[in-house]
Amino acid sequence: MRVLVLVTAVALSTPAIWSQSFTGTSLPASSANLSPAESSSLTGTASLTADPAPIPSPGVRMAPAASEHSGPFSGFALGVKVGLLGVGVDAATPLAHRLNLSAGTNFFSYSDSLTSDGIPYNANLRFRSAEAGLDWFPFAGGFHISPGALLYNGNQITANANVPAGSSFTLNNQQYTSSATNPVTGNGDITFNKAAPKITVGFGNMIPRSGRHFSFPVELGFAYVGDPKVNLTLAGTACYNYQGQNYCDNVATDSMIQSNLAAQRQKIANDISPARFYPIFSLGPAFSF
Repeated sequence: MRVLVLVTAVALSTPAIWSQSFTGTSLPASSANLSPAESSSLTGTASLTADPAPIPSPGVRMAPAASEHSGPFSGFALGVKVGLLGVGVDAATPLAHRLNLSAGTNFFSYSDSLTSDGIPYNANLRFRSAEAGLDWFPFAGGFHISPGALLYNGNQITANANVPAGSSFTLNNQQYTSSATNPVTGNGDITFNKAAPKITVGFGNMIPRSGRHFSFPVELGFAYVGDPKVNLTLAGTACYNYQGQNYCDNVATDSMIQSNLAAQRQKIANDISPARFYPIFSLGPAFSF
């Protein structure tokens, strides 16, 4: 009789036990053998615990972390840019965690007409250059310092001159008139050293060590391209007044005209001498592989 009462009590307490909500804890398998008092005590004192972190099964490989491209040549990036050297393409690869090797090319062309000292010019601006450098990231972020060089500097300005017959122009502050029978013509160019050192600072890493693929580098600095080399030659006949006398002579052979032409070349070189520190500014998107 006592056994029957005990079984009945356990059966009646079971729904109450299983109606409790447990998180991360389950009833012991032997709870069916507990007395009603023990079962009630277990139900009221069960504690809530957090699920333990999953433990990978043997042989299961976890997903690798994002690559940081820290090893030499462990990544590659390409970018496009626009700046004061023209439109260009850049490439980069890492050498160390805080160091990249970069290289690029630039090109741009533009034509226009202008008049200087009474001489009309049809001028052409032609930019062609190739560069390389080291990008050092001292704080392992986006800021970098980049010493390098223009390995090829083909940047130049060329111009053709045509002085209409009867028009006046000046060379070294001396006034001349283009002959009606043999008008003055000429050509000139401005060139720079074919190779030049450069230094820039900037923000952005073409190969982000975070594992991202897109970046938007910005560069600011200068290249020392040397003193501009100015060439200007004229042909034809020019007329001028010297000590009250009028002269018309061949520009290419007249010593006075040639002396003033040389002084004019030097004047132009002095005017553009700040260009020996050619400014560099560029920006554009890049993608790393």
